[in-house]
Amino acid sequence: MSKRGNQLQNKGKRGSRRAAAERAGGSKQASSKSKGKSAKEAKPPSAFRKWLKRIVLWGGGAAVLGVIFLAVAVGFAARELPSFYQLKATQNAQTILVRARDGTEIVELGPSFGEWLAYEEIPKNMTNAMIAVEDRRYHSHYGIDPIRLTGAIIEGVTGSRARLGGTSTITQQLARNLFLNSNRTVDRKAREAVLAMALEWKFSKEQILELYLNKVYFGGGAYGIDSASRKFFSHPAKELSVAEASIIAGLVKAPSRYSPTADVDAAVARAKTVLRLMKEQKYITAEEASVDVSAVNLRQQSGQNSVRYFTDWALPQLDLLLPETYEPIEVWTTLDVGMQRAATASIDANTPDGSQGALVSLDRDGAILAMVGGTDYVESNYNRATNAMRQPGSSWKLFVYLAALEAGYTPDDRVVDTPVTIDGWTPRNSSGRNVGETSLRTSFAFSINTVAAQLGNEVGFGTVASMARRFGVKTPISTFPSMVLGSSEVRLIDMTRAFAAVSARGKAVEPYGILRVTSADGEVIYKHEKATETTLVPDYVAAGITDLLQSAVATGTGRAAQIGRPVAGKTGTTSSNKDGWFVGFSSGVTTGVWMGRDDAKRVSGLQGGRAPAQAFAAYMRYAVKDRPVEKFDTDLNLPEWQLEPDDEFLYGDPDDYYFIDEQGNLVEPGRREAESDVPFGIEGERTEPSGPQEPPQAASDDFLEQATGQNLPPDPGAPSDGPRRDPPPPPARQDRTGQEGLISIN
Repeated sequence: MSKRGNQLQNKGKRGSRRAAAERAGGSKQASSKSKGKSAKEAKPPSAFRKWLKRIVLWGGGAAVLGVIFLAVAVGFAARELPSFYQLKATQNAQTILVRARDGTEIVELGPSFGEWLAYEEIPKNMTNAMIAVEDRRYHSHYGIDPIRLTGAIIEGVTGSRARLGGTSTITQQLARNLFLNSNRTVDRKAREAVLAMALEWKFSKEQILELYLNKVYFGGGAYGIDSASRKFFSHPAKELSVAEASIIAGLVKAPSRYSPTADVDAAVARAKTVLRLMKEQKYITAEEASVDVSAVNLRQQSGQNSVRYFTDWALPQLDLLLPETYEPIEVWTTLDVGMQRAATASIDANTPDGSQGALVSLDRDGAILAMVGGTDYVESNYNRATNAMRQPGSSWKLFVYLAALEAGYTPDDRVVDTPVTIDGWTPRNSSGRNVGETSLRTSFAFSINTVAAQLGNEVGFGTVASMARRFGVKTPISTFPSMVLGSSEVRLIDMTRAFAAVSARGKAVEPYGILRVTSADGEVIYKHEKATETTLVPDYVAAGITDLLQSAVATGTGRAAQIGRPVAGKTGTTSSNKDGWFVGFSSGVTTGVWMGRDDAKRVSGLQGGRAPAQAFAAYMRYAVKDRPVEKFDTDLNLPEWQLEPDDEFLYGDPDDYYFIDEQGNLVEPGRREAESDVPFGIEGERTEPSGPQEPPQAASDDFLEQATGQNLPPDPGAPSDGPRRDPPPPPARQDRTGQEGLISIN
């Protein structure tokens, strides 16, 4: 190769090397620049941004899954929903028509659905009023209201649950009424929301409103606007005015609180709220909103609200008397409409101001003729006749004297009213004094406490408690000495039942209120059967206590209960005048009256012999006006062991008695002279005498004269045609009375 060629080649190589070096240098420079730039930008991201990114990603994924799950759930629920026509035909409770004993309709309980109105037949004012007060965004949501729901969630998180019950839309309310219950739980609210969206998926807004307005409960047993309109305004729902529609729409929130039959003022105030909301939402003008809803003509309620005390007591018994059924039924009761009205009036007229009163009246077989559990059922539905437990005061002495009579006392026995202390307890009489010796009858009539205490101590406080149990008292009974004065709490219906058993001559009485139950087509599905007769005390004990009870009304503490015919009864007043009682009977009707305060505070002037006895008399004058006058059976047919010797003589002719000879053979006094010549052998066969001799005498002359009374002076009170027999009295009576028949308690 030439020298020039070599130079060119070397120059080329140097150029290449220079170019390579330049390229390498440029690359290095670029690399260093790149490294500087990445060092600035490659700072690690903060932890917050990482977690935020994760939350967004996971939250978005969960939301997507939730939406999918919700859509699937709503779809399945919508597929399982009944058709619109099936829902129209569904009734969700049982109708019970309650009748008095004469067939008079006294109350209808359960649902009343009225006429079904199609959406086009429902007055526009009615739909607007309901939407305005219950669901203002009804036409824009899909079953649940996101705005209301969000507000409820925020309030729930902050601790306030005031609006949780008010978040339900009309569709949710319909879902709850049709398929769920009213439990305030998260699970129920979730199912309610799913069903609401399913309803919106399957039905139109108009169909949902039609179902809702025909099925929602408006109080008083009225389901649907037509039933409510007829109940409260006495005309069909097609004729509802703006004011009437506002009253009905206002009932949904709390039917019992805003019912115009229960509280007119509350119903009017709620209706004005509805009208204001309708005006704000442009459904009505200001002139239409100014309507005077208080001038709406409300239907007058037939019957008496006091009847509900009776139906509340009687109807739950159907669960035990009838097989499970949802068919409409008619219940024929023992209630007498006239007596119920008289009972209500007597309690209203005689109960002291600020107090409550209750009354129960039973027929002789236990049928309840009237029941009043308080002065006003709407104000307080607590039944004081069947549920309240109060101290009975001296009316409890019924059981003390029953136990004493059964132990051998009679109304004429002499007792002593004297200061006494029993186990550290010293009873005192309400009069503050003691009268000394008196009769059992007088001590009962004037309710002498010291005598009752002595009697209870003698027969045993456990015996008195057992007697109360026997006569139907089911509440706990104390056996402390003070129990004889009524320290144990009882129910009015139980005390009335006990007095009714006395009226029935000592036979048990079981209160009942249902005569029969029939189906809608008249088929009898239950009929009351007469209970087996059970004797509680012997006839003479029932006669003796009736004697005492009659005296208490005729001359004692119960004189205010007199009604112009025989009445037997007993007053009761507790310490500090907290309770007043009168329980008694006449002409087969037994009635108990209680008065007092629910808080058991003192009632000035309240005594059993005043207001309760007066209420008893006012009611009983009506209750027995069509019944014949009945005199009480107070004749004491005492058992032989309880008879005095003089009384025992009246139990037959002495010739009917038998005597025993020395060999143990029976000798009939009426035949001994005629057959004295023929003695009896040991086997009772006739034997001939072995020779002329006097037959052996069955008993000595002294024994026969003493036994037949022939050697005693004549008794002026004894019959003239027969001898007098005077055997010794039984020891039991001597032990009971002590000296001269007086009670002696140390």
